[in-house]
Amino acid sequence: MKPEVRPRRPHFSSGPCAKRPGWSLAALAGACLGRSHRSEAGKAKLAEVIERSRALLGLPAAWRLGIVPASDTGAVEAALWSLLGPRGVDMLAWENFGKGWVADVVGQLKLADVRVFEADYGRLPDLSQVDPGRDVVFTWNGTSSGVRVPDGAWISPDREGLTICDATSAVFAMALPWERLDVVTWSWQKVLGGEAQHGMLALSPRAVERLESHTPPWPLPKIFQLTKDGRLDGGIFLGGTINTPSMLCVEDALDGLKWGQEIGGLEALIARSESNLEAVARWVGDTPWVDFLAEDPATRSCTSVCLKLADPWFQALTSDRQAATTRGIAARLEAEGVAYDINAHREAPPGLRLWAGATVERADLEALFPWLDWAYAEAREDPAARV
Repeated sequence: MKPEVRPRRPHFSSGPCAKRPGWSLAALAGACLGRSHRSEAGKAKLAEVIERSRALLGLPAAWRLGIVPASDTGAVEAALWSLLGPRGVDMLAWENFGKGWVADVVGQLKLADVRVFEADYGRLPDLSQVDPGRDVVFTWNGTSSGVRVPDGAWISPDREGLTICDATSAVFAMALPWERLDVVTWSWQKVLGGEAQHGMLALSPRAVERLESHTPPWPLPKIFQLTKDGRLDGGIFLGGTINTPSMLCVEDALDGLKWGQEIGGLEALIARSESNLEAVARWVGDTPWVDFLAEDPATRSCTSVCLKLADPWFQALTSDRQAATTRGIAARLEAEGVAYDINAHREAPPGLRLWAGATVERADLEALFPWLDWAYAEAREDPAARV
């Protein structure tokens, strides 16, 4: 039978993610609409996003933080195209986003000295292989695999190369060791539930030094240009964006940042996310048909929680039938209005993915679990799903 209790908010998408609890359109009432983003009022709003982000994350004072176009993708691409080249680079990839950065560096930039360390979905590559004399590019949290690096101990504090970290589904939900990082990127649409298309780029003093001492041999598109006349374009890091941002999205980003500070800051945001992971782990431990895709508990994401179906019945299906089954489970739950957008990423193994970041309420996850059991039982009884 169908469960009686439903999640109050069925939003478990991994991007754009759930809005903060209590959010409504009223939160956007103060948006600087109909004004230029270069007006004093517009620039003040953009600068406020930067300063509130710095404060909430505890970003070191010497770091620069700016708003860039094209979401996290734009921020990562700007870093890769602007910074890489002077040293060999180690690329780490364990899901499709990391593999995308490998494709950029190998296929587009065509760097000669590239080492690629990959692992299958559910695992991490051997992090000890990273050479501190080389640059390294990696994701802190694999959004489509649910696998995160457990900490930053594998990054040398005495490194000579730069560490370039795509942290879009980690920042505001996981503790980042800023002293071991040099470039960190994220978007507004993940842990704080903001809207898409805007990215954040944080640069350490070492990264700024590289920008000002290295001229890439390839042409740089305008949206990747972080310097002027060989010096850092400081305006970008004061709210002077490269292209026109949505001031409606800016207001929404401010709302999320204010909420994060009001509930207790970064520590509270991390605690909410880890509590959600704990709830999922309890249910998985009691449920024989499902398991985490991440094999090592120390690497399990507390935001993009990826699950595989462990039932021997499911494992006996062809890969196409497995994918159809998980799509069917997600569709049943969406039709019931209890969970939206929880099928695994299209490039990941067939499974389910639950966003469990700070804007998700633990009670909603706990209300969802019986519905997941129900939907899976329904899938098993579906004649079209049988071997």
